[in-house]
Amino acid sequence: MCVNRFFYLPLIGLCALLATAATAHAMPNIQTWHTPNGARVLFVAAPEIPMLDVKVVFDAGSARDGELSGLASMTAALLSQGAGAWNADALAERLEQIGASLSSSVDQDTTEWSLRTLTQQPALNTALETLTTVLTAPTFPPADLERVRQNRLIALRQAEEAPEQVAALALASAIFGNHPYATDSQGTAATVTALRREELQAFHARFYQAKNAVIAIVGAVNRAEAEAIATRITAELPTGERAPALPPVPELTTGSVKAIPFTATQTTVLMGQPGMRRGDPDYFPLYVGNHILGGSGLVSILMDEIREKRGLSYSVSSAFMPLAQVGDFTLGLQTKNSQADQAQRVLLETLRRFIEIGPTEAQLTAAKKNITGGFPLKIASNNSIINYLAMIGFYNLPLDHLEQFTARVEAVTAEQIRDAFARRIHSDRLAIVTVGGRNMDQNEAPK
Repeated sequence: MCVNRFFYLPLIGLCALLATAATAHAMPNIQTWHTPNGARVLFVAAPEIPMLDVKVVFDAGSARDGELSGLASMTAALLSQGAGAWNADALAERLEQIGASLSSSVDQDTTEWSLRTLTQQPALNTALETLTTVLTAPTFPPADLERVRQNRLIALRQAEEAPEQVAALALASAIFGNHPYATDSQGTAATVTALRREELQAFHARFYQAKNAVIAIVGAVNRAEAEAIATRITAELPTGERAPALPPVPELTTGSVKAIPFTATQTTVLMGQPGMRRGDPDYFPLYVGNHILGGSGLVSILMDEIREKRGLSYSVSSAFMPLAQVGDFTLGLQTKNSQADQAQRVLLETLRRFIEIGPTEAQLTAAKKNITGGFPLKIASNNSIINYLAMIGFYNLPLDHLEQFTARVEAVTAEQIRDAFARRIHSDRLAIVTVGGRNMDQNEAPK
């Protein structure tokens, strides 16, 4: 499960408008190199607007938490509370005065730091100075640690009242077992309460290292300027080493069903299993196949069978979450308590039928048109390009990933989809979680 925490200040005036503007690049020209102390850099020049996006990606996700779940995300949250000579208010004021933004996010694989600023001076220099200080000289103020801790504990209590989050946590545990991907990046009440300042400092020292980082840069700078920016960002980081590979995710050998009573008017039904990893040889057949099955909204097979034909749920979907190791494949819906058994049965039957017979040629043709037709919009802004650069760099995907994407989608056949789903998705080994089943009186609050 992925949960993000952000330290963010919105851009103002012209920069807010530019942030959404499309670049003129039909296909980004990606340049790559390493900084003197070993960080990999990916760069796309976008000179059309005077803006710079920088993303620094560390192999420091929640899978590195060990026994202290929440460690990675709490570390990232504290970095923005004090660095160098500046406290949280001073850091916020520096960015606000120049109309820049700085944010962090944590998932299973990564901690990402994203900076957006104008390229005009003194804005650019101030923004880069702030980013580098946050990354290299955090102070972990004790009072701010306690405040962030209390806020996190409140968020965890609120999550316990959301059936979708309860179901997602239970499903992750059932799919991944003892693997590091099973834990919630937010942590638990027990681990967050127990975290000490020294443990956050140790996590920062261990994983915030140059060779453990990928830097993506998109904006109105040239190659020499981009090299200077990347070198500046990493200059004060220890050279270090890339974190070791995570252990493989074991396949499920049997199915399981977990019903969690929850007082609500609806039941959440989730099911899943290990799916695929980034760079998986079956990526494109599984990706296109899932688009047809449940990843394309109202026109998917699952929506047709469950919503349109039977009216069992307003929304139903399926998704792959590829990671450094095999991520999850999930299917899910919400339905009336009285319809939960039927909805679960139809969901499972639809998946089994798709595994057996795959898509029709008409469904495949429509999916390809939908995917390839919408792809240009996915690389039409600096923000979208930098996200792709970060993904390509961190997961070591080919530099022509974007250039070859539509051709690889077009090359997928119905037989490849049938073959990939038959080998990779096992309906008899699914982990199934339901949350609900207890009717809520109109005067009773959900629990």
